[in-house]
This record gives sequence, C-alpha cells and structure tokens, in this order.
Amino acid sequence: MFQKIDCVRLRVPDLDEGLRFYCDRLGHQLAWRRGTSEAGLVMPQSDTELVLFAEPPGSTDAAPEVDLLVTATDQAATNFKELGGRVIEGPFDIPVGRCAVVLDPFGNKLVLLDLSKGLLKTDADRNVIE
Repeated sequence: MFQKIDCVRLRVPDLDEGLRFYCDRLGHQLAWRRGTSEAGLVMPQSDTELVLFAEPPGSTDAAPEVDLLVTATDQAATNFKELGGRVIEGPFDIPVGRCAVVLDPFGNKLVLLDLSKGLLKTDADRNVIE
C-alpha cells in the first residue's frame, strides 16, 4: 500500500526561525517555500523532504507528522479501513493531489497522500508559484 515516505512534517513557531535552524545550522537546502507558512527542505540522500510549517504559539501537538505516498488516496483510505484501520479525516484535495488522515489499530496517526496533481512549481528563488 505505502510506496515511500513523502515527507516528515515538523511544526515550528516561526518559519524563518525554523529555516535558520534546519538550513543554516543543520545544512539542509531549501527545495520550496510557501510564504511564511511552510517550506520543504532537501534531505541529501533521499527524495523524502523535511517540511517545516508554522504553527501558532500555544499549539499542543508538537509530534512530527509522517506523510506516506500512495498511488491513489481514495482507494488507499478505503483499503486501510477495510483492513482494520480508521479514516479520521478526508480524503480531501491538497495542492499536489489528495490526502487522508488515518489511524492504525494501535493509535498511530498517518497521512496518506498521492501526487495526482503533480509536484509544486517554484520560481528561481524557490517560492511556490500558485
């Protein structure tokens, strides 16, 4: 069912602050950026991305989110449910395709997504072009 890890999403209180840590200090390169809300970073030995997203102060859920690539989200969500998991959100549209949030029988939250709309397009400065 799962093809690969598409990204690991990490919450940061401020996107620029997060980029200073993950890019300037840890050495990851910027792949794309969407204003002040989120940015994708390159992991040099993988096509999996680290995606930083700004979360307002006071957010209680700081756990990383694992996004798993599937061929077709709607079918994967249906299969996941039929095989004993739960769909807790979606499927719904996202800029690159479709997405669903699921829980396995052990309480692990996973995000299923497909790239049916294609990858994000960026300008020369790596800003996402809508």
